[in-house]
Amino acid sequence: MRAPSGYLLAARYRLVEPVGRGGMGTVWRAHDELLDRDVAVKEVRLPSVLDEELRAELCARTEREGRATAMVAHPSVITVFDVVTEDDRPWIVMELLHSKSLEQLIQEEGPLHPRRAAEIGRQILGALRAVHAKGILHRDVKPSNVLVTEDRAVLTDFGLAALEGDVSITQAGIVLGSAGYIAPERVLGSKASPAADLWSLGATLYTTVEGRGLHGRRTAAAALAALTSGEPIPMSKAGPLAPVLDALLRIDPATRLDSVRASLMLARVAAGGSAEEPLTPRRPTRATSSFPLPQPPSFARRPTHRGLHRADPPAGAVDVPSPRQERPRQERKPGEGVHRRRVEQRPAPSAYARFKATVIKLCLPRRFWPRELRKRG
Repeated sequence: MRAPSGYLLAARYRLVEPVGRGGMGTVWRAHDELLDRDVAVKEVRLPSVLDEELRAELCARTEREGRATAMVAHPSVITVFDVVTEDDRPWIVMELLHSKSLEQLIQEEGPLHPRRAAEIGRQILGALRAVHAKGILHRDVKPSNVLVTEDRAVLTDFGLAALEGDVSITQAGIVLGSAGYIAPERVLGSKASPAADLWSLGATLYTTVEGRGLHGRRTAAAALAALTSGEPIPMSKAGPLAPVLDALLRIDPATRLDSVRASLMLARVAAGGSAEEPLTPRRPTRATSSFPLPQPPSFARRPTHRGLHRADPPAGAVDVPSPRQERPRQERKPGEGVHRRRVEQRPAPSAYARFKATVIKLCLPRRFWPRELRKRG
């Protein structure tokens, strides 16, 4: 049973009007009368086939999941303000965004350009990596759960993210998610994983650029049958985004593109490049490099470049001798090439001079000696 307009939730949130509906609930624009601000309230409607014990357990898990989502601080993750249990069902209070869903954009504008789709995918992948780091799996990534504003893309609808994987739900035959966006392993009954969210992201981006669902099938079983048959995925408008989609939509989760490489490839396409660019920069070659590559230093005793500074003269050039080039011995000028100072020959001192020097050395301090005697020591 859906709540009426004007309903006061938890004596605080006044429901104004519905802004979106889905199979698992309704999103209301509401007013927080305590903080005087507009918020979005997700009214969760649980399947009527569940018994009371299972409904209570699912409500408790939804409350825990909502609180865990509130711990994730990321610009592309919807901000959760509160989780309220009223009328035997959970209500999730979130930020209200003035935006359109990706599904509405596709309906109004048609298929988006690959660069724009890659930028949206890059931001949503960042949100998935943030929630996966907290141990949370979204399990329902699809165009209607992606809100696009003027400056960002936001992943929403985390209210029932913890329900998938519950043993009792699998036994009841319930698979939560939207047809065409559920990973193949989940349809086959395997446990959900981060790789399943990446497959759903790939299916979402495929719809974004192609303007139609994967393989054009209306049910998840039909889409799974088309994929497992080996039929190639038809892509006519994906352009540079095609390698990313092909790697994200692989049947085997072990061979599926991981989140790190997917983020890098999406960033390249969003920047106008190619998703298949090498991860390491190319080493410049002689034809393309303006500067020679640095060579490792030599540890030899004598440098290997000794004697190789002069280039060979071109043919026909006149050999002009360098000023330093050695001339023949007969042309050398007197004293040329002798770098040592010539030692002047002094005459031998007389006997009186030797006696006088001896007396001066014995009687006077050294500072009073004559200059010639100080020089001789």
